[in-house]
Amino acid sequence: MLWPMELYTFLQADSADWLTPAWPAPSRVHACFTTRSGGSSLAPYQGLNLGTHVGDVLAHVQANRLQLRQLLGVRPVFLDQVHGQAVLEVQPDSADGAQADAAYCAAPGLACTVMVADCLPVLLCNADGSAVSAAHAGWRGLLGQQGVGVLERVAERHRGPDTLAWLGPCIGPTAFEVGAEVRQAFVAQDPAAAACFAPAAPGKWLADLPGLARQRLQALGIHRIYGNDGSAPWCTVGNPLRFFSYRRDGVCGRMAACIWLAD
Repeated sequence: MLWPMELYTFLQADSADWLTPAWPAPSRVHACFTTRSGGSSLAPYQGLNLGTHVGDVLAHVQANRLQLRQLLGVRPVFLDQVHGQAVLEVQPDSADGAQADAAYCAAPGLACTVMVADCLPVLLCNADGSAVSAAHAGWRGLLGQQGVGVLERVAERHRGPDTLAWLGPCIGPTAFEVGAEVRQAFVAQDPAAAACFAPAAPGKWLADLPGLARQRLQALGIHRIYGNDGSAPWCTVGNPLRFFSYRRDGVCGRMAACIWLAD
């Protein structure tokens, strides 16, 4: 499937298949979303697998992470993601592996980084370029508890009314089948969430993950939202040559969404 050209730009030859957000972010804000392109991993992780927790050869993952760092020109800080709501404030001495599902940074030279293989990556930045964030939003982290999920927690760090958000690739609304209890949990928090679910089979629903995220962001006063609109090119399940997908393959690698500030 061909991609609209505005969805990506070339960074370097080794990352020609990666995505960069088409959004009006300040010039000092840089961001990208990796794909399977590049890397040292072998099947079933073939390509640029960045996850150390999926059974891949550790030396291959380390080489892939080094490739990412070299292409970005800054250090990506990797999290131990648990489908929760915790936000790590990234500092120069931040080590990889902190347990959190979002990262925030107001200093240059460090990339807030989240890994995905069907969950939704959400990147945010202040309109003045003073801070950036990355959030890992699967349905559990998005739902949260009592209406407070990972997006609510990370948005607390971005108080400006002109905050920008970009939604990256994730499992699409024609592929994400969930149980009735998932729909009920979202609708109980916000009746408008019902519009993001379509009936599938008895007791099953198709969920629009980027649509749910847009609703949550808009409720927080964030209306400058770009990226994933739920169409087929953004679906991780439906694009096996470009994206890893846990729902599709079971055993697979992980991609990364990164955002950072230049000096």
